[in-house]
Amino acid sequence: MDEKSSSSSHHRLLIVLLMLLLFGVIMVQYVCPSRSECQVLHQLGSWFGDGSATGYRSKEIQDGVQKDPYIAEDGALVRFVPRFNFTAAHLNRDVDFNIKGDDVIVFLHIQKTGGTTFGRHLVRNIQLERPCECHAGQKKCTCYRPGKRETWLFSRFSTGWSCGLHADWTELTRCVPSRMDSQEVPENLPSRNYYYITILRDPVSRYLSEWRHVQRGATWKASLHVCDGRSPTLSELPSCYTGDDWSGCSLQEFMDCPYNLANNRQTRMLADLSLVGCYNVSTMNEEERWALLLESAKRNLLGMAFFGLTEYQRKTQYLFERTFNLEFIAPFTQLNGTRAAGVDVPPETQHRILQLNRWDVELYEYARDLFLQRFQVARQHERRQARERRQQERRRLRGRLATKQGRQLKPTESPPQPERHSVVTEEQQKEKVSGDSGESDWLLPDWWDLDENGTTEDYTDNVEQW
Repeated sequence: MDEKSSSSSHHRLLIVLLMLLLFGVIMVQYVCPSRSECQVLHQLGSWFGDGSATGYRSKEIQDGVQKDPYIAEDGALVRFVPRFNFTAAHLNRDVDFNIKGDDVIVFLHIQKTGGTTFGRHLVRNIQLERPCECHAGQKKCTCYRPGKRETWLFSRFSTGWSCGLHADWTELTRCVPSRMDSQEVPENLPSRNYYYITILRDPVSRYLSEWRHVQRGATWKASLHVCDGRSPTLSELPSCYTGDDWSGCSLQEFMDCPYNLANNRQTRMLADLSLVGCYNVSTMNEEERWALLLESAKRNLLGMAFFGLTEYQRKTQYLFERTFNLEFIAPFTQLNGTRAAGVDVPPETQHRILQLNRWDVELYEYARDLFLQRFQVARQHERRQARERRQQERRRLRGRLATKQGRQLKPTESPPQPERHSVVTEEQQKEKVSGDSGESDWLLPDWWDLDENGTTEDYTDNVEQW
């Protein structure tokens, strides 16, 4: 009797442990839904579970149709109404980038826009014939072209801050060619093609994120701000603080400093400052000066090979891949919660931030419109290509079937009824040709259907940690 009760207790204990294990696996799937972020845990889940925790994904794959991942990301396309007229050349941004030749991607890194995460994607997450060599404990990676000891990427994580900390458009366009020539002499001395890229962010979120970063002691003192061959004097660019840094400053203090470069930082970083006398503000009135800077920033942004937006991670990845004909290994993701989003800002303070960043607001609206129009054009082009591939496949199948039937037909036999065979052929084609029911049926890699929460994420909390 004792042995039976003991055995029964053991069985109950095993059942309880098994239930706890299954519950833990299900919770892991919910807490960490991205396979790229938690590969080991998802592998464990695949061993013990039947996929019920991620049923939305497996169901879509079994049905042979995947939902559009971009609508799930932010819903922007549903509400999007274009405001600006762009030419076809400005919207079709596929460049002839040759990583084996002499082309170079130059990343213009604007503070607190998610550039740190994007920069890491560039050196760690692109599928390359010769991947970048990144070693633990080292800030920079070696990104050589296949078969050459030449770099194809000019960025913080590949060449370091070679043109100064967070160099702007004015600095980079004048510094990069000479810096590249001094470090690497091309074999046949060809002229390099430089493809400039950047990331922008909603101005209010970016401004609050920079304030929080400054609170923690960031100064960016190493920035050179070189323009027309020299850095600004102290009278041209006064400091907002007297000590070693501005740590602990309040948001009100941050907003009150008239020399704060956080104000309209994205416009200033993307404009040609030599057009307005660099940092000498006495050459023209403030309104005229910023109007010229805004138009310059728009013009430079329009001519860049690529730019992305922090708020649209999946679309940013998609457009980069389409532009440069390169593919990322793992998908871009948006995390839950941001330091900027955690700041409780009263309406009047938010209005003040919008006023201080008036030109950045205009630039971002322009950039967002251009970005979403480019995305729509790229998707339409891809759908058109998918339709053409399906049509070619149908023609190929019809040809094979007609050839096969012609060979099997004997001279004494009469040909089959065309109506009956046409029905059979269509049914066979529907079974053989994947995604033949409509435009939305063309298949993407399985990670493209991961849900996105559409929140603005701060990827740059550790921008100065590396």
